[in-house]
Amino acid sequence: MAKILIVEDNPIDMTATENILADTGHTLIKAIDGEQGLAKAGTENPDLIVLDIILPGLNGFQVCRSLKSDPKTESIKVIMLTTKDQDSDKFWGMKQGADEYITKPLDGEKLLQLVKKLL
Repeated sequence: MAKILIVEDNPIDMTATENILADTGHTLIKAIDGEQGLAKAGTENPDLIVLDIILPGLNGFQVCRSLKSDPKTESIKVIMLTTKDQDSDKFWGMKQGADEYITKPLDGEKLLQLVKKLL
């Protein structure tokens, strides 16, 4: 099974994302801010990251850009999951290297489909 890192500062959204992914059989790792997300990406070697954009400290755009510019983490798949739903936000997220971009409120079926597609 794969390892999925969830980077989310909102406890309610974290729990919702965990609950959706719990039955997939994948190992779930959590980080509550951008710095912690980057650190865990480096030490835990996840296969996929579900990444919020609005985070304390480093935002999701900065985290994604850092991941994709580091040879050790560049191959990790990234799904941005955020309230930022403007076309410009999606464009910027994909430009940072995100593999997929979905918006809140969380659509569990869509998230599961994207996880399956990327893994």
